[in-house]
Order: sequence, then structure tokens, then C-alpha cells
Amino acid sequence: MMYMEPFDAFRFYQSIKLHFESDTYDAIKYNYKTSANHRSFWKRRDKYFFAKIGKQFDSPTELIEYYAAHFVSGNEWIGEMIQNENTYIQWLKKKESMSYLFEQDLLKLKEDFVHFDDLFIINVHPNIVNRYLADDINIETVVIINKLVGFMNKADKQITETIVWPDVSRRIRKYAAFLKFDTKKMSNIIFKVFTN
Repeated sequence: MMYMEPFDAFRFYQSIKLHFESDTYDAIKYNYKTSANHRSFWKRRDKYFFAKIGKQFDSPTELIEYYAAHFVSGNEWIGEMIQNENTYIQWLKKKESMSYLFEQDLLKLKEDFVHFDDLFIINVHPNIVNRYLADDINIETVVIINKLVGFMNKADKQITETIVWPDVSRRIRKYAAFLKFDTKKMSNIIFKVFTN
């Protein structure tokens, strides 16, 4: 099995980190390029963590998903990622059962919000985001619904709260680039849940 060089593992980490922390940088658009260089990498104290991570992955796709899963869950330092290996395992399980989890989340939401549009009513934050922040639904559900209906653009313009919203909004928008799903299937699930 091939494995990734420590610098390459670092380079991908750096680009995903920038992607999630910056409003302007898009890792996919810039093909995961950053100003990272070999010289600065070898001076880093955490370079051995990247060697360890590089040995676990032989494909950039898997490594990118690994980093994205950790950044979405709040593990932003490479040492944290290694300590919390379960984060990636849980993310892979979510990925496998995405449509099931999506439907379960919608059923929970339907208990409190009869109409689909009620999810986007803003009470400090949109109702659907409040439910995610309360840990009642998965962030993936919020990202999928935003990709389908684009409610975040309106929310970003209307919300004036500056402590929680900027980071949450960025996380939802930035995660969308890494979350792959069947648009038609998810749309059908929404119709099934909210028209019954």
C-alpha cells in the first residue's frame, strides 16, 4: 500500500483548515494549494502527527474527507484529530446512512414545525439551525436543505447576532463543498415527510 508523504498530509490539512476558517479561500477551487512549503513544514513541532496521518491514507480523497469530518466536528488541531479517531469513523457511518438520518431528522423537525417553510423562520437563528445547535439534528441535514433551497443567503443578510452566527454560518456553507448526496432522493424525502 502506498502512503502519503508527511508534507502532502500537511498541505491538505493546511488547505482544509483555511477553507473552514476563511470566508474567501475555497480549497476545491484552488486545488488545495496554499503557501505551505517544505522548509516551514520541517520546522513545525507537530510534523510527526502528519507523518502518522499520511501512513493511514493512500488517497487524497480519503484524507480530505478525514480532515473535513474533523473540522466540521470542531477538532481543528492535528493532535486533536489523532486523539479523536472515532470522529472520522462516526462520519463514515453517517455518510453510509445519509438518507436514513436525513429522514429521521426531518421527522423530528416535523413534530415542531408543521410547514417546511417554518424551518427557516428566524428566532435569533433560523429554526433549523437552532435545532442543530441544540444537537437535535445533524449538521448534514442543515447543509443538504441549504443546498436544495438556499435559505442561508437570506439568513446571513438578516441576522445581526455576531457571537455564534458567523462561525456557524461559515461551517454550514463551507461543509457543503465536501458533502455529496443524491439531490433528487433528498428532495423526495422532504416531500414525503412534509406532505403527509
